[in-house]
Amino acid sequence: MKFLKQFGIILMISFLGEILHECIPLPIPASIYGIVILFVCLEFKIFPVSAVRETGMFLIEIMPLLFIPAAVGLLSSWEILKPAWVEYLIITVVTTLVVMVVSGWVTQIVIRRTKRGAVEKNG
Repeated sequence: MKFLKQFGIILMISFLGEILHECIPLPIPASIYGIVILFVCLEFKIFPVSAVRETGMFLIEIMPLLFIPAAVGLLSSWEILKPAWVEYLIITVVTTLVVMVVSGWVTQIVIRRTKRGAVEKNG
């Protein structure tokens, strides 16, 4: 029952993200709205992390399985992608590197701020 409740919370937030995506005319995917809503809810203690922890961990563990339909879609679209596969490969590698670098920088900033806040708190 706990997993159903946690999954329900995640689905509700995803649904809110879908609603925002339809209401706000920005080119932002609904899943990003959902992630931001989840972050805000957790950050402002609207509900505790324990309210979604186990289901979130489960979804992270099975994430590779969730890429199978996308991979099958790419394979079935090979005739369309074939003329420009080199360009797609270059774009994929470059954007992956950019995401890794930006994620690393953001992580370092968060860690530094956390450490600075802990030092100031214990001062």
